[in-house]
Amino acid sequence: MRRTGRRALVVVTTSGISALALLAGRANAAAPTVPIGPPVPTSPTAHATAPTDDDLVLNAPVVGMAPTPDGEGYWLAAGDGGIFTFGDAGYFGSAASLPLSKPIVGIASTPDGGGYWEVAADGGVFTYGDARFYGSTGAIHLNAPVVGIVPTPDGGGYWLVAADGGVFTFGDARFYGSGSIYSPSSAIVGMAPTSDGHGYWLASAGGEIYAFGDAAYAGNAITGSPIVGISPANKGYETANANGSIFAFGGAPFYGTAASDHLNMPVIGLASTSDDQGYWLAGADGGVFAFGDAPFYGSLGGSTIRVATAADLSDDGVTPAQIAAWDKVNICEEGGRWNVDGPAYSGGLGFSRANWTQFNTFGFPSDAAYATPDEQIRVAVAFATAYLGGPNAAPDQDGCTGGY
Repeated sequence: MRRTGRRALVVVTTSGISALALLAGRANAAAPTVPIGPPVPTSPTAHATAPTDDDLVLNAPVVGMAPTPDGEGYWLAAGDGGIFTFGDAGYFGSAASLPLSKPIVGIASTPDGGGYWEVAADGGVFTYGDARFYGSTGAIHLNAPVVGIVPTPDGGGYWLVAADGGVFTFGDARFYGSGSIYSPSSAIVGMAPTSDGHGYWLASAGGEIYAFGDAAYAGNAITGSPIVGISPANKGYETANANGSIFAFGGAPFYGTAASDHLNMPVIGLASTSDDQGYWLAGADGGVFAFGDAPFYGSLGGSTIRVATAADLSDDGVTPAQIAAWDKVNICEEGGRWNVDGPAYSGGLGFSRANWTQFNTFGFPSDAAYATPDEQIRVAVAFATAYLGGPNAAPDQDGCTGGY
């Protein structure tokens, strides 16, 4: 096993009782369960393309990774569209300077490595280098946000997959079925195609695997930590958890995990080498972990993510007073941490999974742990409007004596 990584990356867990759960138990009963998704922030701003400084401050979390076809490099994509290149990965442009309607949630490379696609949560597709545009869902009303883009083997098309399991085909990508017909109990977080492109697997945050076309089902990945990605390997598939665990199915090889490492931020994705003899994990801070024959070419590990200010929230309609009130809740709930990923409650405000699902109607990440502080506060305001008496209501956390 080869394990490398410039700075480790942490999934913080909590077993504490949440203020929101205590205050809104009646809301929990009717809400859906456990979605989780990649971290997707707001406010697009350009970055440099390959910084490796420990003091780097990212404008948005990393949301996706794509290796070059020869495995001698990789790209990292951030939620604001910024692209970071390592090894022989070329820089062909990014969506960082565009006025994005929704944040970027994924990246995919063309077969020759001469370009890449970025996809946003609304299904908008952005092409760079020799990546061709075959269509998007950017102008379509979606029932759930898009969570990823997967190209066909020849690069003549791509699939988009949504959190409810919806599959959208463009170019020469064929439709073999959708996870939405199974009403997944948790959000779909990724798609992996078969080698010939005549089928695909979908993975949910809860570990359910759905197989379509010539993709063979080889087992679910039910674990205590949410699944964040799936990758094809050796006629089977590997899944990655937010805590760095790896599970291999259907002949896919296992080369180790990052589960025992100290992670500063959750793992957000998984990518296999072209020979199926290794894989990389990427974290929300851009940390990279390499296993098997996957080479390590650098990372953004150890970077921090810019905290939103009141000015950033103006478009969301969140006031400085609301920010201040919910910041107090954050301090008492999680000691100032916003990326807590607990088994029952997550985020900096202690949202139950069900309440986050019910009140997150804004296309934010499908788990509070992956949302930015401003996004979490926006959802808290919606919750307060429904159950606490108004948008400016918040639990009184002065002195942290509420026992939450």
